[in-house]
Amino acid sequence: MMALTVAAPLAAQPKRLAQRASRKQVAVRAVAAPDKPSATTGQPHGRVFNFSAGPACLPVDVLEQAQADMLNWRGSGMSVMEMSHRGKEFQSIIDAAEADLRALLAIPDNYTVLFMQARGGASTQFSAIPLNLAAEGDVVDYIVTGSWSKKAAGEAKKYAKVDIVATGDNKSVPDPSTWNLSADATYVHYCDNETIQGVEFKAAPAVGDKVLVADMSSNFCSKPVDVSKCGIIYAGAQKNIGPAGVTIVIVRNDLIGNARPITPVMLDYAVQAGDKSMYNTPPCYSIYMCGLVFAKMRAEGGLDAVLAANEKKANVLYDAIAASNGFYNSPVDPAVRSLMNVPFTIPSNADLEKEFIAAAAKRGMIQLKGHRSVGGMRASIYNSMPLEGVQQLADFMKEFAAQHA
Repeated sequence: MMALTVAAPLAAQPKRLAQRASRKQVAVRAVAAPDKPSATTGQPHGRVFNFSAGPACLPVDVLEQAQADMLNWRGSGMSVMEMSHRGKEFQSIIDAAEADLRALLAIPDNYTVLFMQARGGASTQFSAIPLNLAAEGDVVDYIVTGSWSKKAAGEAKKYAKVDIVATGDNKSVPDPSTWNLSADATYVHYCDNETIQGVEFKAAPAVGDKVLVADMSSNFCSKPVDVSKCGIIYAGAQKNIGPAGVTIVIVRNDLIGNARPITPVMLDYAVQAGDKSMYNTPPCYSIYMCGLVFAKMRAEGGLDAVLAANEKKANVLYDAIAASNGFYNSPVDPAVRSLMNVPFTIPSNADLEKEFIAAAAKRGMIQLKGHRSVGGMRASIYNSMPLEGVQQLADFMKEFAAQHA
């Protein structure tokens, strides 16, 4: 019988495996330990002010609650990450999350709330929407005001005849009188807030009796919304309401059940609605975190209070830009400036922008670099960014401008 050739004696393998594991651990530690920003923010737990466009910061008290629940949720003996989605414990979590969301947005009874898997995030809905709403050959209208609505339209072209009824200049919303809405469009899609460009609709577009589809990923639950004006509202969680992992779809009931036969089962709204978001294992922990955020918002006055806080923060930042005598510039039309994402530049010397970003990080204000497609700086001041963080940024902007005037 032929003997097997062994690369190394068996006795030597555990030692070699241990050495390899040790080297990998060293490499991981090296990657996971970047330069730390100075702890000058005064925040609890040594936290920084995180201006990331997403995943974004979460409320400290929500994180503390999640920390307290981590090993044993409400005496269940399990972490939320361990419990069955079919069990009564998680059922109570998702039921409470939906109830609080419905109360926050005053969602009518003829709308279904879906907690969908976020493989691809809200971008997956770029495909799901035409597959669920439009038959092959149907015309669908898209209002393009920035990067995300442009991507949504590009994906929809795979499944329907897309008419771009309006195209913005990445800093404004085209006058509605110039829109060329199609007479036979199955739906009209728009992005309520363009994360990259910082362009935000201040009211839902008027599209007559057409089905309006709203991408609200970066301003979801940042203000009161009349849900009844939309056929579908969809949003990724990781900006305003929780960690990445779940996409929320609010869909009018009469729009459910019309998916094309080719629609993947995970994107079929009828399947998801029929199983109440539990056709398969949902993103349990993300839903739990969203539920904590929803409960907090309700307890603190609802979306009217959230909007008031967001307007106050945005005013601090836009006022700092205006008071700089041109040192900083916000390229966006003031009529549609976002309350969530504030892009700004140093027009006289773009080289100073890198210095600004680095100096701000040393003060504990991170993720201020603008999107790679537009450059400059961008401060994302979502619901959970405290006023203190925005005020500290505004103070630093004034100081930096004085030093480099």
